[in-house]
Amino acid sequence: MKNILKTYKSVIILLAAIIIGAIAGMVLKEKAALLLSGFNALSKEERAQYDQEKMSRDQRNAFFLWAIILAMGYLCSLYMSKYCSYIALMLWLILFLKDVHLDVDKAFGKYKK
Repeated sequence: MKNILKTYKSVIILLAAIIIGAIAGMVLKEKAALLLSGFNALSKEERAQYDQEKMSRDQRNAFFLWAIILAMGYLCSLYMSKYCSYIALMLWLILFLKDVHLDVDKAFGKYKK
């Protein structure tokens, strides 16, 4: 029973990453940039200085990459070892923290027009 519950949790997290990526990248398109932490706090004039379409596209790709990593960890943990899911989670955490910045210029500098 424990394994079934772990499986459902993994699938829910995986589906959440896919759905958020799909919504952010395909439905909202460049308006999805407003969902980025810190970007929505900028004024409209400051936001106009950034390529919002590229920001949205990169975030969509990040969500899909995270979903692939989590899916691989899930599948490997089913057929190989439970430690595969821990490795996938650590890899996801490294990728996630790589993109976390407290400075606006570091966070969005590569998107300036």
